[in-house]
Amino acid sequence: MSNLNLSKLSCALAALSLTSLAGAAGLDRSGQPSEDFSSSGTIAYISAYQISPDISGKESNGDNIPDIGEKYEGYGYGVKTDINDRFSVGVFYDQPLGAKILYQGDNSLTNINAVNNDRKQTVVDVSTDNFTGLLGVNLGANNNFKIYGGPVLQKIEGELAINSKNPALAAVNGYTLNIPKNEAYGYMVGAAYVKPEIGLKAAITYRSEIDHDVNYAESMPYIIGVNTQLPPALRLDATQTKEKELTTPKSVNIDFQTGLNPTTLLTAKARWVPWSGFNITPPLLDENGVALNALQGKVVDEVRLLEYDKDSYMLEVGLGKRLTPKFAVSGSIGWDSGAGNPVSPLGPTEGYYSVGLGAKYNLTPEWAVSAGAKYLMLGDAEGLLASSGTKIGQFEDNDAYLVGLKLSYAAK
Repeated sequence: MSNLNLSKLSCALAALSLTSLAGAAGLDRSGQPSEDFSSSGTIAYISAYQISPDISGKESNGDNIPDIGEKYEGYGYGVKTDINDRFSVGVFYDQPLGAKILYQGDNSLTNINAVNNDRKQTVVDVSTDNFTGLLGVNLGANNNFKIYGGPVLQKIEGELAINSKNPALAAVNGYTLNIPKNEAYGYMVGAAYVKPEIGLKAAITYRSEIDHDVNYAESMPYIIGVNTQLPPALRLDATQTKEKELTTPKSVNIDFQTGLNPTTLLTAKARWVPWSGFNITPPLLDENGVALNALQGKVVDEVRLLEYDKDSYMLEVGLGKRLTPKFAVSGSIGWDSGAGNPVSPLGPTEGYYSVGLGAKYNLTPEWAVSAGAKYLMLGDAEGLLASSGTKIGQFEDNDAYLVGLKLSYAAK
């Protein structure tokens, strides 16, 4: 088999495989920006994508829940170069976690009778930014093995407003949460084996969990009315800003590719995230929730805003085909397990199946532009609000569309 140029055979798959739908598995939006790091030479890229989800449901009383999935955009960039035959360095940016949801119409998570327009809808907006620095060392007589690692700076922020006309959700009606931008550090480590003469590359990458000391700014208007019925010694706080730890989950990615012939590349990816160990437990919601249950004679250890039952697994297989020296096409199929069911109504889907198509055109021997699209068939799920245990509705037959664009540079 003739020598394969991996940078030319890596088609538009690379532009799209870094993104998945928020809520498909926990809050996942991207994988890890490490798959290009094990290639030789200098590599740089900038990518952008847009996801358009259609997520609707039906309440147990038959009322419709219109589309709650908000369209969102994201981007990433990275650069990597070899210092010499043994050492390489790289810097990467991605947006790994997030959610964007808006409940509208007349359902359990809207309050059409509210006087203040700002208190009629349930809104969620969470975003993260990751900056990763990597140092790699080539090992072996032919530099076929590489180990790499480095620090990860993660920034997270979010806001939430829950508004409801459902009496079962009275305690959280009007609840608001604001998390100002917070920074914390973790790390990434990995190892790779490459054999360029047959287009082979296999890599495994671990990204650590990251502990944030978050300031939770919370408001629970319902408590004001409750306090009028309680003696002063038992009265609860209606507003509070308090620091508490929030830990984003670790993850493991496996990336594999091999040349099937001088113009065809097979790729495979796998990802694991232990979402079962993740939760968001704002202190005021927790403290008041435990106290309100106690007033009703119920013993509850903790009240969580968001949690997941299971770890998530993702698999994707693709083929890239170079049709001319400058033009290549690609296709992929994928599966995501989701993170359990029932799920939070703040992201009510359980995994997905996906189909993707892409194309890449080399503008020059070094510069290339890639474009592609994915269709995601989202898994059916039951929405359950963790803080109250109240069923919101059934979300079925939903989907999402993803389009992406990537400009890349590769030189030996």
